[in-house]
Amino acid sequence: MSQTASASTTGGGATPGPRIRYRQARSRDAADQAEVFHHAVMQGAMARYSLAEREAWASALPRDACAWAARQALHTTLVADCDGRCVGFLEMDLPRGRIVTLYVWPSLSRRGIGSTLLIHAERLLMEHGHARASIEASLMLAESLVRRGWQEIAEEWVERDGERLCRKRLEKRLIAVET
Repeated sequence: MSQTASASTTGGGATPGPRIRYRQARSRDAADQAEVFHHAVMQGAMARYSLAEREAWASALPRDACAWAARQALHTTLVADCDGRCVGFLEMDLPRGRIVTLYVWPSLSRRGIGSTLLIHAERLLMEHGHARASIEASLMLAESLVRRGWQEIAEEWVERDGERLCRKRLEKRLIAVET
């Protein structure tokens, strides 16, 4: 699955962005995953969730490499790699056709990294015989996914450390794109 692409910078200049490689996660990515998750929640979700909500959300998963390495054993994990460091990742439950998580380092958001991870995930899900994909997405991610053809199925509320967080359950019909 390894693919290299330049993530473009915003603005009118022709300066290429960082070189991003997409691949399966490795155990050495776990510490970076913990940091990407923490910063994506604490900084990236500021516009949609209060500080108390973000702190509760961030505390739901340890900021510990061992915990994220264990998650790699539970979920098929794809990473966006920049100079050997994980700067974004997506976890999926292949048997159930479900995307579990999608996080990108906040300063690299809106550069197509998450979209490219989704493209790879959708392809893998189709290869495993799924005609639909599902996800429970944060309010921020849900907006972006709806623009990419996902349909909102329901609004859900989850409790994290005493805080109620709103999220959206979405589905997408998977269609093979010919290249």
